[in-house]
Amino acid sequence: MSEPSPTGDTDFLHANKAKLKRGLRRFDVFFLLLCSLVGLDTIGSLASSGHQAFSWLLILALLFFVPYGLIVAELSASFPLEGGQYIWTRMAYGRFVAGITQLVYWLSNPVWVGGTLCVVAMETFSKFVYPLSGLWTYIAGLVFIWAGVVSTSVSLRVGRWVPAAGAWARIVLLGAFFVSTVVYGIKRGVQPLDTGSFTPTYAGLIVLVPVIVFTFVGFELSSSAAEEMENPRRAIPLAVLRSGILSFVMVALPVAGILLVLPNHQVTSLGGFIDACKAVLSVYGSHELPDGTIELTGFGALAGWIAAIGLIVALFTSGVAWGLGESRAQATACADGAGPRFFGVLSEKAGTPVRVNILSGVLATVIMVAALNITEGDTGKYFSAGLNLAISMTMFAYLGLFPALLVLRRKYPDARRPFSVPGGRLGAVAASVVTTAIVLFTLVQLLWPGAGLGWFGSTSHPDDSLPTSFAGERLEYTLTQLVPLVVFAVVGLGFVLIGRHQRGRAAAVDTVTSAPHPEVSVP
Repeated sequence: MSEPSPTGDTDFLHANKAKLKRGLRRFDVFFLLLCSLVGLDTIGSLASSGHQAFSWLLILALLFFVPYGLIVAELSASFPLEGGQYIWTRMAYGRFVAGITQLVYWLSNPVWVGGTLCVVAMETFSKFVYPLSGLWTYIAGLVFIWAGVVSTSVSLRVGRWVPAAGAWARIVLLGAFFVSTVVYGIKRGVQPLDTGSFTPTYAGLIVLVPVIVFTFVGFELSSSAAEEMENPRRAIPLAVLRSGILSFVMVALPVAGILLVLPNHQVTSLGGFIDACKAVLSVYGSHELPDGTIELTGFGALAGWIAAIGLIVALFTSGVAWGLGESRAQATACADGAGPRFFGVLSEKAGTPVRVNILSGVLATVIMVAALNITEGDTGKYFSAGLNLAISMTMFAYLGLFPALLVLRRKYPDARRPFSVPGGRLGAVAASVVTTAIVLFTLVQLLWPGAGLGWFGSTSHPDDSLPTSFAGERLEYTLTQLVPLVVFAVVGLGFVLIGRHQRGRAAAVDTVTSAPHPEVSVP
């Protein structure tokens, strides 16, 4: 079932691939990528930075999003192998580097699901449906997390419908939001636009680059299931192109809507999209409470309830889409000897990495419970720390992915490449260098926000770039990012060493069993 490759896969990995079941078609790949790329949890963070968010959105789309998509399209077309990013990194640098970066990459999903998506989903439910508090907060989080585990553990023939539902939820929700924004603008007017506020600044870049880059990542996820789809050499590059164009439009339009509807001081990282939905839907029925907040009534309340369900579905399917890709890559790494073999075993019935998925669910649950208690219910601080950590973990893995393009071109010059980054060698070097530099800059700004401010006579101070919920608490913020990242890298090292030990034992057993046995003479 698997395509021959020059990767030096272990026998256990080859045997494990026999359990894979083809279940992804062309449109399934497109829907999966759309769910991966259009993450509604970051739209509020973009809009909270003001009008220059559009300027940097366009600039980074050209400098990062486009070359990133081209790199993944070439690697997917050239090496359409189960495990995607892990296999490409392993082919380029070996199991040691690939195993550590893959472990951190995979762990970003439970951190994101338990530390960010849960918060936005619960905040949405509380604002539009029913307030959550106490025990109900934990119950809602558990349902959110473990429904995702089930969705990533069933066979792809069933699980593929989850990203499909998420893609349509995004299209309908964001389309309806944009139309409602137009209606709101006609009836009640919009915020005045100052063209000077669109001027990009370095201070704006520092705030925006992590969120925009994270909004633009996810192209490689479908490649993790390359051997479970029909004609991946063609399907993945086409899906990258189509989903890339549509996802940019689907992110840019709601950001525009938020900035047109709400004054800047009312837009927050956590509640930006939620608050904008409530504001624009007020044209369908609402009244103002004594404290100045808006309560939706009549058709407005119904529209708000429907929008909340659509947003929660979109958030849920974002976690599922990333889980589908990252768990497969991690299971491939473990089966390949870059981690404990136990987690590399696929389900005989479903052909999915159930053990990895369950571990991911356990970790997401621990993160959710710990964060709610550590922050004492401060969802703004919870959201900022969880989102930034998930982004930094993803960036850590991409430091190996983008340079791998050049390494694999050098190591495998004769590999069939149905699609290549345009521009020959110069184009490949430019794409690899620019994307790697942006990822490195993003990682630095996540670990030490404001790096570079105050240099060369600038009056700005680095502490001004700290997340609002961590104002004046740089040490506390830095610890929430650096300590987990170091711990996860050490865990990745442990996984690699365990895998190396098990691989050595397996090789020793194979040597003994294959050696000729001396004949024993019977007297």
